[in-house]
Parts: sequence; C-alpha cells; structure tokens
Amino acid sequence: MATIVARTVDRLRTAGVMVEPGLHDSEFERIESSLGFLFGDEHRALLAEVLPVGENWPHWRRLSVAEAQKWLGQPTAGIVFDVRENDFWPAAWGQRPSDRSVAEDVARHQLARAPQLVPIWGHRFVPAAPAPVPSPVFSVWGTDVIYYGDNLLDYVAYEFRTGPRQPTRGGPRRVPFWSDLAERT
Repeated sequence: MATIVARTVDRLRTAGVMVEPGLHDSEFERIESSLGFLFGDEHRALLAEVLPVGENWPHWRRLSVAEAQKWLGQPTAGIVFDVRENDFWPAAWGQRPSDRSVAEDVARHQLARAPQLVPIWGHRFVPAAPAPVPSPVFSVWGTDVIYYGDNLLDYVAYEFRTGPRQPTRGGPRRVPFWSDLAERT
C-alpha cells in the first residue's frame, strides 16, 4: 500500500494540488471519535502522508464538527431528496410506503445500515472502515452514483488527468448498497 500512496501523492503534486503535512495519530483519533467513523486503510495512509487542501477538499485538520457532518451527510441527504421528490426506491428496501414522510424515515433507516462514505474531494467519496482494499472511489450526486476510480491512484489519475488510469485487477471492489447503485442498469 505504501507504493500506491507514494504514487498517489506524486500525482496530486503533479496536478498542482496543494498539500500540507499529513495528519498525526492524535488528529485521526480526534476526527474519528468526534464524527463516529474510522478512515479506511488507504484513505488513512494517504492522509497520514499528506493532507490535500484547497477548494473542494475537506480540510480535516480545520473542519468544525458541524462542517464535517455536512460533508459526511451529503450522500444520505441526496438520496433522501430523491426518495421524497423523485420516487426513488430500491427494490431491496421492500415495498415503498405510500406516505412520503414514512418513506423518508424508512430510507434514513436503510441508509444508516449502508457503509458510511467519507469525502475525498467535492462529491467524491470512499467507504469508511471497514472498507475493501483497494477501495473504490464513488461520485455521489443524489442517486446518481458511479465509480470514479477503482482505487485512490486510479481516481487521482482520472480526476486530475495525471497519467494513465490505474484500474484494480478484476474491477472495483464491491461496497454494499453503494456498488448496487453504481452498477444498476
């Protein structure tokens, strides 16, 4: 994993992304305990090496709990919006309640069971731990969910056009619920 992280850092620098020194263990502990999630192994390794900063990057060192919760809540908020306004309802959730507010409550309950997504940049997310290694990067805009990279290096190559893509052998690893949305046809 160290080689992948080093290559990802090199590509971020090639793209001109501003970086600060990585997060320390005490900073990870503060963030994770105050927000109730654990960074996935790859994401944590990257953030321990460098902290990308600037527009669209969550500045984990300076984010208030409220700001971080807003970032973390984006995927759920977008899906709940589509449940309420666009009649989105996955078959795996069973029959959709006819009452809109009950449907929202059921959706929130179902989403609370899905793996937590953690923002990387803008509306790009990786799963929190426990997460597959390598972890896919998802672009999440409401219920429009796609794989935006098979892994962090592949994502950076694609998002910032810093060289050839680096797909994961066998394709992106599956993440419950999120992969289902990304793979629906």
